Amino acid sequence: MVELLAPARDFPSISAALKNGADAIYIGMEGCNLRANVSNFSLEEIKEAARIIHDNNARVYVCTNTILKDKDLKNLESKLPSLHNFEVDALIVSDLGAIDLAVDNGLDVHVSVQANISNTRSLNMLKKLGAKRVILSRELSLDEIKEIAGKSPLEVEVFVHGALCMAISGRCLLSYYLYNRSANHGECLQPCRKAWKIISEDDETLIVEAGQGNIQSYILSPKDLCMIKHIPSLIDTGIHALKIEGRARPADYVATVTRVYREAIDTHLKGSWKFKKEWISELKKVFNRGFDEGFYFNGPKQGPPQNQAKYVKRGIGQVLNYYRKAGAAEIRLWDKLEIGDEIIIQGKTTGSLTEKVESLQINGKNVKKAEKCRVGVKVTDRVRPGDLIYKRVKRG
Repeated sequence: MVELLAPARDFPSISAALKNGADAIYIGMEGCNLRANVSNFSLEEIKEAARIIHDNNARVYVCTNTILKDKDLKNLESKLPSLHNFEVDALIVSDLGAIDLAVDNGLDVHVSVQANISNTRSLNMLKKLGAKRVILSRELSLDEIKEIAGKSPLEVEVFVHGALCMAISGRCLLSYYLYNRSANHGECLQPCRKAWKIISEDDETLIVEAGQGNIQSYILSPKDLCMIKHIPSLIDTGIHALKIEGRARPADYVATVTRVYREAIDTHLKGSWKFKKEWISELKKVFNRGFDEGFYFNGPKQGPPQNQAKYVKRGIGQVLNYYRKAGAAEIRLWDKLEIGDEIIIQGKTTGSLTEKVESLQINGKNVKKAEKCRVGVKVTDRVRPGDLIYKRVKRG
């Protein structure tokens, strides 16, 4: 069985991943991973996260994949006994010293894509160091992955969905050079997502992307990876895990992408594979920069940095109460809501629940729309007081 590995930036994302079929979840530990600009987990939060994930028969991996100096290694070393006690299933690391420390502390090691592992000899060496799994370089083709997986002494994992960047497997110096903020220490300001134009020494502007007089181009910003059409080919290579990128993304993104890939994987494993166009439609509802197949077949195509999702979510309210027998939630609205709207309910335990509004009540009376009031809404699953309500609206 191939593992479906989902990202989580917070507890609502963990719940969203679990409820939509993730076999494993990877999270970032404060101060040691490549998403320093978003929420990460403290040691106490990792303890709680591990309990929740294990209670749902899934695995938890902790990212510690930055470039580490001596002081960083000492900081990491001080945390490893706690991670072992929490029964974390593996550490995702890129530094050789971190591999050594993790193995010494009885932790399984997954070697990060940052290590840019692209050949079998490297896998053999990493096995001697004690690694259990390697996330292969993003720059490998499908045929190259198949060849490596067939010879590998370790488990192999590949990315199948999410952001790509212009750097070799994420190792980039552009943010550090321009802003003194190191991508390799989790501080990337993403200058590659800007529109650039090239000017030669003699002030000739080199038009990279023509169109309506706009000589700027997103030459450093590739489209997002999306391999949903090729799930059978990926699984048939013999790889052990399919990984979704997105530790900076919210719970509704995690829920949607995990659910779609779960369905696609299960369809193939049951022997009834048939690609569904609806999968792409669903994936386009959440954040994306357009879709591409990365290096799997040719090479990544240029794409805009902005969100290309056809819909955005707007905060409209909060859950006050949930009535189990009635299958309804009482919501405090601070915006408009009407029958037929699509809402997203998100919370620490709820995760991300998407509902089409089919019933609204105010003071026990059915209504077609409501605004800035308390209203009852039918829901298909349990929600909790404090959960936030978003309305999905078409981008204007």
